[in-house]
Amino acid sequence: MPAPIIETEGLAKHFPRFWSRRVVRAVDGISLAVQPGVAFGLLGPNGSGKTTFVKLLLASVHPTAGWARLFGRDCWEPEARRSVGYLPENHRFPTYNTGFQMLEFYAALSGMPQMERHRRAKELLELVGLAEWHDVRIGKYSKGMLQRLGLAQAMMHRPALLILDEPSDGVDPVGRRHIRDILGALRREGTTIFLNSHLLSEVELFCDEVAIISRGRVALSGPLADMTAGSGYRLRAEGVSEAARERLREKATTVAANNGFIDFQFADRESANQAIDLLREAGSQIESVARVRSTLEDVFVKTVEQAGEKP
Repeated sequence: MPAPIIETEGLAKHFPRFWSRRVVRAVDGISLAVQPGVAFGLLGPNGSGKTTFVKLLLASVHPTAGWARLFGRDCWEPEARRSVGYLPENHRFPTYNTGFQMLEFYAALSGMPQMERHRRAKELLELVGLAEWHDVRIGKYSKGMLQRLGLAQAMMHRPALLILDEPSDGVDPVGRRHIRDILGALRREGTTIFLNSHLLSEVELFCDEVAIISRGRVALSGPLADMTAGSGYRLRAEGVSEAARERLREKATTVAANNGFIDFQFADRESANQAIDLLREAGSQIESVARVRSTLEDVFVKTVEQAGEKP
């Protein structure tokens, strides 16, 4: 297995309280590994430590304990961060510059030759849908446009790792779809994407793996498909007699009428198989049988509540 792109062990950041001996444990011993080419989502309630964790990865703050590595190197080594693109939650672009000027400036900071940075800036403005606004001052950009400009800036030097803090914040549904398409193309090219977001639906649509943190600690992590697999079965049938319905009501967790069909839900496979046999004997027609999947929101709320924190 290749070395993780992001790896942390016991990573912690504690902040002292003024006029008190107590400390705020913003990040409290997080151990994570993100493999190459994966879209990884970091979730947690407000104040759970997500942004502080990202700052630790980017060497913006010193850890109280533990360590973080990027591409197998200590994150404090400049070389470790050279192939990282970062989109912060809040931008501080000079409002007097145009979008094109801003991207050229960041390209120059990355050491790109003048002709290449001119071409790359035009290419990225086209990609994020800002080509028509290239010569407009940033002060006239909307929140969604600033997010797209920030994404273009993060992609300027073709990074192998993109760390995105709330990339869809303030973006309308069409814009969110556009950003997902851009990130999906990057992932297919092998870019690793680390996404910090409170938009559970976006994470569920895009990410392969997820970590949920609460009170500065990892409460749950793993493949998204495993987290939302669920354990129940839903059976839909028509022509169900009242007698058969009553017999199945004892085994089903829920029974509901739906446009001429009867939907039954069962806690396990054995109960679902018994229901199928009973319905066939009764002459009912079975329309479908499907595994019940949880939503990421269900998993998130349950995990955070079990950790003793309000979602």
